[in-house]
Amino acid sequence: MKVIIPPLKSQGIKTKLVPPILELVREAASTGRWIEPFMGTGVVGFNAGFPRALMSDANPHLVHFYAGLLNGDITPSSVRSFLEYEGALLAKSGYDHYLHVRERFNRDFAPLDFLFLNRSGFNGMIRFSRKGLWNIPFCKKPDRFQPGYITKIVNQVTRVREVMTGDWSFTNGSFTSTLLSAVAGDLVYCDPPYFGRYADYYNGWTEEDEARLFALLDRTPAKFILSTWSHNAYRHNPMIDAYWSRFRIHRIEHFYYSGGKMENRNAVVEALVVNF
Repeated sequence: MKVIIPPLKSQGIKTKLVPPILELVREAASTGRWIEPFMGTGVVGFNAGFPRALMSDANPHLVHFYAGLLNGDITPSSVRSFLEYEGALLAKSGYDHYLHVRERFNRDFAPLDFLFLNRSGFNGMIRFSRKGLWNIPFCKKPDRFQPGYITKIVNQVTRVREVMTGDWSFTNGSFTSTLLSAVAGDLVYCDPPYFGRYADYYNGWTEEDEARLFALLDRTPAKFILSTWSHNAYRHNPMIDAYWSRFRIHRIEHFYYSGGKMENRNAVVEALVVNF
């Protein structure tokens, strides 16, 4: 299958895990809503094939970008025009223009500035300071936005817009409120930050958060799929034994390249936890 690639990038994006996740989606055979409380880039939800979806995240900038696509405030043509204009300034001024856009975004939080920073920041990372400000450094490629690269992003925007043809909504909120809205017949997909590894999450992630997520999923009337990590060459995920081992677990070897720590640059065994 050809996976729909979203225009926003992040470390830990589930692009290569979409096929095995979709096998579980088909097995679940749910006919209600697709509910995703940790939307991130949205790659799994955009490929799940549900006409009704509730996509939520604690990071308002992810939500506002995709909500803009849904309501028409952001279009493929506006993305192209913006990236062509800002890309030309980046090619001329390099790091200085990246800093200019970063300062502008941290003041106004415009969704297209977020896209620009996401695609020109270092190593495909999404990271904010404790004050909620973008703090990813420049990728050091002033010529980043070549015509072919812009067209690639525009095509990704177009494809994602095509998916949102049914009853879709994007909300900025807690995973608790999102999960409490699930009913029988819905399918919940959870991709929380990976405890004990790296957390690109907007508000951080603790063991208390993991315990709260378990309590909600343990009693949800909906079916769920949870992505987490099982183990790597260095250690095991203690949350598996503490919470998730009581459910059915599918394990898949996967590679992440997530920054400078050597332990995060090796194969990791992914755990897909389901309650069906």
